[in-house]
Amino acid sequence: MNRYQRKIIIALLIATFLAAIEVTVVSTAMPSITRDLGGLDLISWVFAIYLLTYAVMTPIFGKLADLFGRKKIFITGATLFLIGSALCGLSQSMEQLILFRAVQGIGAGALMPMTFTIVGDVFSYEKRAKAQAIIGSIWGIAGVFGPLVGGFFVDFLTWHWIFYINIPFGLIAMYLIGKNLEEKIEKRKRSIDFGGAITFIIGTGALLYALLSGGNEIAWNDQLMFYLFGIAFLFLVTFVVIQLKVAEPMIPFHLFKNRHLFIANLCGLLMGSILIGLTAYLPLWVQGVLLLPATFSGLTLIPMSIGWPLGAFLSSKFMVNLGAKPIALTGVSFIAASTFALTFISSTTPNLVLIVIMFFVGFGFGLSMTMFTVIVQSSVGWNNRGAAASSNAFLRTLGQTLGITVLGTVLNQYIGGHTNNGTDVAPELLATGLHSVFIILFILAGLSVLATSLLPKEEPEGADQTSKG
Repeated sequence: MNRYQRKIIIALLIATFLAAIEVTVVSTAMPSITRDLGGLDLISWVFAIYLLTYAVMTPIFGKLADLFGRKKIFITGATLFLIGSALCGLSQSMEQLILFRAVQGIGAGALMPMTFTIVGDVFSYEKRAKAQAIIGSIWGIAGVFGPLVGGFFVDFLTWHWIFYINIPFGLIAMYLIGKNLEEKIEKRKRSIDFGGAITFIIGTGALLYALLSGGNEIAWNDQLMFYLFGIAFLFLVTFVVIQLKVAEPMIPFHLFKNRHLFIANLCGLLMGSILIGLTAYLPLWVQGVLLLPATFSGLTLIPMSIGWPLGAFLSSKFMVNLGAKPIALTGVSFIAASTFALTFISSTTPNLVLIVIMFFVGFGFGLSMTMFTVIVQSSVGWNNRGAAASSNAFLRTLGQTLGITVLGTVLNQYIGGHTNNGTDVAPELLATGLHSVFIILFILAGLSVLATSLLPKEEPEGADQTSKG
């Protein structure tokens, strides 16, 4: 890694850390925030609105990066993220915090796909896995230290500082990218797909809002739910029609004819569902079935944050010699074996067994996700890399949203009507419901193994392409 690449990777590490730590830090601080601002009934929207705006804006920023360059979009995203952070820290009510979290999410919708895209631009195919492994390790570090950082600010300062601390680090990342990232943008008239952007925002926003609200704020059989799905269907169909007609489509559908890209995106969708299912429902098993304190939930998930960067590092070590497909297949096989093991656990299973299982889950994700990211970066040329990376990020997020919706519906079939705000459900009943959840996760992992096995043996077509010019 030369000096230029080191400067770029430092900026990307800072940006990734800010986005990755945001969820865990906020989770730790929420009790303190609700004491100050009230609005305990709105707590889920502090997280949901960030996810919604992030997902909706990701493909839009990805396409804009292909048109106008990565540097401008990265700086725009970082600026929005920092403005949102500052406003979150100044919030005087829960409604204000939710609104400003939406601004943060919009900024993150540019930052995260730009990180993947810039890695594809700056590093050769052989080096991309190593760069992704370094960036992937940041997610593990954020998972471990996020709650500690959040607790420190809440205990020794105020919750406001969990947002303010983003500002100096974000400015450093903007400076490094603005000063050092080299781009040669072809000077030509740019055609922006406004129709596609508007229909995508409305259609996807309605769909995600329905999925995030269903069964909670809005009953599934409520008339509003039918309106939301109707709006989503109408605008997304219109979006597809527009994409097939315009000269510069926001999401070039011809890219999905690329088998490498199609399978990587399909696996991103499936694995997003698996990841959210494990992180959301395994703590519920620890606390509700094993009847252990909440601290043990965090300890059970930490091994995943350790296994992930280890898997990512090993994937970068062996990619050139073994190829992307065998490593990705090994990774999803680890995930399938681990989720299969979860289908056999019971109330007498020691928590240590869950810790070991989660380590191998993280290890599998580190191997496979790193390879799928490199495959996406390397399957297309410079002009489409932003759209490809952002579509993959969007599908992972969509997978998480669909996953939490479907799995939550399945669990409610067992415990619905037997809880009082989720506090008095019998451990045996909860265990039965969670077993069904784990079986679904194993099925999704099996589908991921099947899809990965269909990857072409040869390396992606754009493996030898780096930055433009």
